[in-house]
Amino acid sequence: MGPGPSDVSPRVLNAMARPTLGHLDPLFIQLMDDIKSLLQYAFKTRNSLTMPVSAPGSAGMEACFVNLVEPGDKVIVCINGVFGQRMVENVIRCGGEAIKVEDAWGQQTNLNKVEDALKAHPDARIVAFVHAETSTGVRNDAAALCQLARQYDCLSIVDAVTSLGGIEVDVDGWGIDAVYSGSQKCLSCVPGLSPVSFSPRAVEFIQQRQSPVQSWFLDMNLIVGYWGQGGKRAYHHTAPVNSLYALHESLLMLHEEGLEQAWQRHQQGHVKLRDGLAALGMQFAVDEAYRLPQLNAVCIPQGVDDGAARARLLNDFNLEIGAGLGALAGKVWRIGLMGYACKDRNIDHCIASLGKVVR
Repeated sequence: MGPGPSDVSPRVLNAMARPTLGHLDPLFIQLMDDIKSLLQYAFKTRNSLTMPVSAPGSAGMEACFVNLVEPGDKVIVCINGVFGQRMVENVIRCGGEAIKVEDAWGQQTNLNKVEDALKAHPDARIVAFVHAETSTGVRNDAAALCQLARQYDCLSIVDAVTSLGGIEVDVDGWGIDAVYSGSQKCLSCVPGLSPVSFSPRAVEFIQQRQSPVQSWFLDMNLIVGYWGQGGKRAYHHTAPVNSLYALHESLLMLHEEGLEQAWQRHQQGHVKLRDGLAALGMQFAVDEAYRLPQLNAVCIPQGVDDGAARARLLNDFNLEIGAGLGALAGKVWRIGLMGYACKDRNIDHCIASLGKVVR
């Protein structure tokens, strides 16, 4: 019950044990089409360039930046946690200029600050932000940020690593141009895959770039030949076949449950956890108005040793929760309610175990 990877369903683990097909086998290509369709459902998009990158969420992040940022480009980057800062690192490595919009850890990105940055830099090309900041438990207002980007004729890059499958993500409705996620959070798949999706506007830019994409492996101009639709595929790399079996099964489970039902389950789990922790006298670090239900930043009670408490939870109760990062290190615990792990018995076990350890 940490910040990821989350528990994996036996259905997903069993799917990985299926015989390994060749990555250009007609049966596997059919599976790729199914995965693409299920990802479009999960992202709420019709984007034709929707696929899983054969690497973890950090590679999905890099795929979005290396394809959309050219040397000299100005990128407005919203930072209110660890992963906004990682976006800055990607911009710099692409030869771009990162215009930072910073807010305190545990607070939402301030829309007025973002608009001020856009006015001050009318030549900015991209607005990048984290939807669900895993390091703090904050949900940024993705719809409003994307609207601002469009208003100032910018593309948007959105980190949905922790949000996909746990809270609403509406790629087409919000006008997101590039989005990336991870397999190991609310999708409850094994780590190592990063679903991404690019809008037609983003694809048009990628096709008309003035400079080559700096990463051969992540160049969407090349990958699209493999992750196209139907027909013959061009060899690009050896796909992680069994991991993709797992992703397919986890996406099937999300489809069977229904997106809205999955979001509701995570919210109900959060309420149960919140009420149980309140009975122990524990408080949350993030305002309820923009608190993530699937990633709960909980204030460590005064006098409790962070490392010793987490060690006892792990060793005595077989329960893993996450430590705070950066500015919140030693101040909060991060309790995950993600995907398959978000169930009543886990929440009850977490509350009871924490109660014993804190006392």
